[in-house]
Amino acid sequence: MNFGIALGSNLGDRAENMRRGIELLMTRVPGIQLNASAPVYETEPVDCAPGTQAFLNTVIEVSAECQPHELHTHLKAIEQALGRPEQRERNSPRTLDLDLLYADDVISDDPDLILPHPRMHLRRFVLEPLADIRPELILPGQQVSVAELLAHLE
Repeated sequence: MNFGIALGSNLGDRAENMRRGIELLMTRVPGIQLNASAPVYETEPVDCAPGTQAFLNTVIEVSAECQPHELHTHLKAIEQALGRPEQRERNSPRTLDLDLLYADDVISDDPDLILPHPRMHLRRFVLEPLADIRPELILPGQQVSVAELLAHLE
């Protein structure tokens, strides 16, 4: 199964946090392969407190022989291993944020894991790097490609 994962960091050594997150993912998930990695973008915080430091954001695509909930559990554990508290305010600064964006054509409305990610089509900081690696991708529930979604953002 192919998975899209967004990475973001705005605390500490942001680039190192992202590098370590990918490294932990690749060692933690059996049989995982990195298919594609987008460039890293520096972006202004969205819906965060005033004075919040800029983020570094990117998207990777991996393939693994696991289910989306299993991969999501790994992502949350990696966030915590790199210093992100389990209980936190929404949109608070973070050493590393790992969001599962999609899992092939899986649609899930489970409150613990909604797929595809419910706000990704509205977020330039997700669509821009995703369009670098999968511009033609049409996400479940969408009628147009990632590149077209990006083009229609303000």
